[in-house]
Amino acid sequence: MPVRGIRGATTVRQNDADEILQATTTMLQHIIAQNNVQPEDIASVWITMTEDLNATFPARAIRAMPGWELVPLMCAIEIPVQGSLPLCIRLMVTVNTDKAQRDIRHVYLNEAISLRPDLASS
Repeated sequence: MPVRGIRGATTVRQNDADEILQATTTMLQHIIAQNNVQPEDIASVWITMTEDLNATFPARAIRAMPGWELVPLMCAIEIPVQGSLPLCIRLMVTVNTDKAQRDIRHVYLNEAISLRPDLASS
């Protein structure tokens, strides 16, 4: 079975643990719904946040979702490029699927829509 990457990104208004957890959950729920995937289909999830977010690990939100306890998760800091979008959480969900690349639906929410408006509108 082929492996595909599903991208997701969102922003929060402030460095607040509850807001980070909620934004992460919402983004992943959109990815799941738009791509019709289950935790068993997921090989791993790579999570990054911009340097201005350090109130909590966003993996906590995913780990708390029913069925996601065994999915491998990894958090990291996004490369701090000057002028990049602040307060941003990104996901790379690696999924085992028979879907073609063109059928994958990436999710960009809030201010992160500006990162890939071409994909956010699909």
